[in-house]
Amino acid sequence: MQVLIVIVVPLLLSALAGPAAAETIYVSNEQDNTVAVIDGATMTLSATIDVGRRPRGLALSADKKILFVAEGDDNRIDVVDLAKRQIVGQLPTGADPEFFVLHPDGKRLFVANENDNLVSVVDIAAAQVIGTVDVGVEPEGMAVSPDGRYVACTSETSSMVHLIDAGSLELVDNLLVDTRPRAAAFSPDGKRLWVSSEIRGTVTVFDTLTRAQTGKVQFEVQGIRREGVQAVGIEMSRNGGTAYVALGPANRVAEVDTGTLAVRRLYLVGQRPWHVALSDDQKHLISANGNSGDISFIDLENDEVLKSLPVGRGPWGVVVGP
Repeated sequence: MQVLIVIVVPLLLSALAGPAAAETIYVSNEQDNTVAVIDGATMTLSATIDVGRRPRGLALSADKKILFVAEGDDNRIDVVDLAKRQIVGQLPTGADPEFFVLHPDGKRLFVANENDNLVSVVDIAAAQVIGTVDVGVEPEGMAVSPDGRYVACTSETSSMVHLIDAGSLELVDNLLVDTRPRAAAFSPDGKRLWVSSEIRGTVTVFDTLTRAQTGKVQFEVQGIRREGVQAVGIEMSRNGGTAYVALGPANRVAEVDTGTLAVRRLYLVGQRPWHVALSDDQKHLISANGNSGDISFIDLENDEVLKSLPVGRGPWGVVVGP
């Protein structure tokens, strides 16, 4: 397979490229116990927020005023007021929360409890766990369908993705996927579910209604052995035409055509990108690069990596807010 590899040339691209969107980027640094705050317009670090131990998963509240941060070693989610840039509350989650999603109703969080093989459902206003769902071994990735009907959870050791009815909290189906699934993402229309496999370096695509497998994306990077290409975080474009997949130790982010499942191009970013996030205008993509302690800014209009910015030790999760 031939794909275009885009190489970082920081000084040249910074001179040629325009500024990033006027947004704020939040990145969890799991080794520093902080959240980095980045000015999207200037692509500079503006602040860091002290949070609990081993922060990983992030999500913004419906009104974008609150950042929820999963603290794996503290068994909680911190509630961060973004105007004050400080913790104003805590939510219980069960053991070792790693990743979670906010339901479209804006009232509940669905949290993967890796050590307990559970998904916990947290009522935000009441600050309590209101239900749990038994899933496979080592749950991690979480996704919610746009209509709020289904929640998906990946189980790394079980090599499965589980579909949960968000209303009844009943387990609807268990689907086998490739080894060590990490992330899940629904297409914007809710008709497809994408699941990444870290060990196999693939993404499996399912029909949400029938649960039939409809395709698979294979990733190859010239000069890197197959086992070094590990698919992890997934981000979908708003129009559903493109998926962006972080490829871990391959130090690349793949751009995938969701119609053909072809890899259009690969972006060379920092070391071991975990997760990626799109700007609101869909013109920029940001990758959180765990081993190099930085984030990379990708200009999607010109297919260029603009800049890598140091943000702390062990960047993992990333979200973009106003």
